[in-house]
Amino acid sequence: MSKITRYEVDLNNLPPLTAKQKAEIKALAAMPDDQIDHSDIPPLDDAFWQKAVQNPFYKPTKTSTTVRVDSDVLAWLKRYGKGYQTRLNAILREAMIRSQKACAK
Repeated sequence: MSKITRYEVDLNNLPPLTAKQKAEIKALAAMPDDQIDHSDIPPLDDAFWQKAVQNPFYKPTKTSTTVRVDSDVLAWLKRYGKGYQTRLNAILREAMIRSQKACAK
């Protein structure tokens, strides 16, 4: 049976680096990129990105703004009930993502 040991670290009060740790960091910083061993990192090919999903914890900040929208467009958004601002944001986000994908090609 194995014992589990848990440590709690206060990120605001970290212990100082040892001389050995400082030397290792200095050696790594001086190492040319082409000498870094990436063999344990799988390649991020097209198959990887096709399965990728947006971070489920990502929540963009909201900014309050005033926009002028054609009356018929606003009526159309409001026709579906509460949440017309959320629907407007979703439509704009979809257009933004399509534009970004088109620019990336």
